[in-house]
Amino acid sequence: MQRLYFLLPDLETASAVVDELLLARIEERRIHIAAKDHYPLQQANLPDSNLLQDSDFIPAVEKGLAVGGGTGILAGLAAMSFPPAGLIVGGGAVLGLGLLGAGFGAWVSGMIGLSVENTQLKEFKQAIEDGKLLLMVDVPKTRVQEIEAMLTKHHPQIDVRGTEPTLPVFP
Repeated sequence: MQRLYFLLPDLETASAVVDELLLARIEERRIHIAAKDHYPLQQANLPDSNLLQDSDFIPAVEKGLAVGGGTGILAGLAAMSFPPAGLIVGGGAVLGLGLLGAGFGAWVSGMIGLSVENTQLKEFKQAIEDGKLLLMVDVPKTRVQEIEAMLTKHHPQIDVRGTEPTLPVFP
């Protein structure tokens, strides 16, 4: 999946674009709109962005998994090399500490990531403050050009702002 970014001028355009995306068989859960004030989006029955799109939660969890898991494995290897108080430590301890570290790292960094603004959205902050709407659409890589062409053909007032690298499957 890749995330496409579009700046939309108003709610009417956003409503028409969302309808077109739904007709193009893009699931509603893959469409997100960020706005200065979320209230008009709810009134217009448009898909609003949530914490997963507005914060750095997903990248933070990914980093926490890697760092915590690596740290846990190193702690397990250190316990094998220097067993505490005559305990016999085997491979299960390394695996257990690696999993424990990955879980703890993901949890801690996820909590921190929730409080940090999404770094991918920094370049759009001023446009959103000026009243534009940021449309984020997650589409399969094979449909990126098709969706961009469809939207720009029917709505020339849309500002196409590019794509984000490959997204993980789970968000």
